[in-house]
Amino acid sequence: QVQLVESGGGLVQAGDSLRLSCVVSGLSFSAHVVGWFRQAPGKEREFIAAIKSGNTYYGDSVKGRFTISRDRPKATSYLQMNSLKPEDTAVYYCAAGSVITSQLRRSESYNYWGQGTQVTVSA
Repeated sequence: QVQLVESGGGLVQAGDSLRLSCVVSGLSFSAHVVGWFRQAPGKEREFIAAIKSGNTYYGDSVKGRFTISRDRPKATSYLQMNSLKPEDTAVYYCAAGSVITSQLRRSESYNYWGQGTQVTVSA
């Protein structure tokens, strides 16, 4: 059974940092792409970042502020979020799948999803 479990969300002030974690089990962590998405109330799910074969990809809204990484022995992906803004407030999801590079930014490309973790940034 594949499981993705996110943690690390919370309530912070603008300018603060948070690090989200996503522990993956039940599939080959190294063989799958791991992506991070977020969804704010009333908005579509937004691509944040992905890591594939050591290469990283970012959405325009977080480029330069967020960093995705992974620890293979721990089967864990991290999303380091710096200089947080109120508009970063959303539920953050990690996802995994066998995704080709051109489709990394599409949520439909991922087969497995975590339950999400809430990030709230106050002004």
